[in-house]
Amino acid sequence: MELKGASAIVTGGAGGFGEATVRRLVAAGTKVVIADLHDERATALAKELGSSVQYVRTDITDEQAVIEAVNAAQEMAPLRVAVAVHGGMGGPGGGAVRMVDRHGVPIALESFRFTVEIYLVGHFTVLSRAAAVMSQNEADADGQRGVCIGTASIAGFEGQVGQVAYSAAKGGVIGMTLTAARDLGPAGIRVMTIAPGTFHTYAYGDASAEALNERFGALIPNPKRMGRPDEYAQLAMQICENDFLNGYTIRLDGAQRF
Repeated sequence: MELKGASAIVTGGAGGFGEATVRRLVAAGTKVVIADLHDERATALAKELGSSVQYVRTDITDEQAVIEAVNAAQEMAPLRVAVAVHGGMGGPGGGAVRMVDRHGVPIALESFRFTVEIYLVGHFTVLSRAAAVMSQNEADADGQRGVCIGTASIAGFEGQVGQVAYSAAKGGVIGMTLTAARDLGPAGIRVMTIAPGTFHTYAYGDASAEALNERFGALIPNPKRMGRPDEYAQLAMQICENDFLNGYTIRLDGAQRF
């Protein structure tokens, strides 16, 4: 996929994975829409990177907001890349919650629905709405019109205690990947998913890399450290540029298993 002169949308573009991906896309000559809700970080990033980047405030649970962000990217240049890397922890009952607690109280359905809405339904909304626009692009010499990259988690394969909603949502993203690639194949649109392990992102707040690696790095076989957001972005770029990567979920976890 030729990235120079194309546009991309990155949902969660002001987050750890998202920011690193935005930077690499811009360096490759792509115009980028940052679709996010973190106004301060997104505005600062867009200002730093200049006219190639536009921040469009986007609630991932609002279909119309997603459509507007997709259209904004298409107005900048032909939309050929969509990266869904948004988060959403902190909703109703946010954090690790067992299906049934020690007192026999089950997880609130509102909490389960919120997590699935963000990570699975939101993912589908981005992929489908972006793909609809990509399908109208002029195909390149290989018949390609675009690529959609989703973000799962190794929790989608082997979730830990308290991750039932998150694992269900991320497992859904993984399960959707091949089918979506088959659905969109006739339009010349590829679909891939990255399943990260333990990465040092904004989710860990202000904790230092040294402190986090001391706690979590020992759990990772090799290298003995948390992942770096740019390692996610590097893989995302390789997916964009290699047209034979399609319909598959790649674990990016240093051989870690939860």
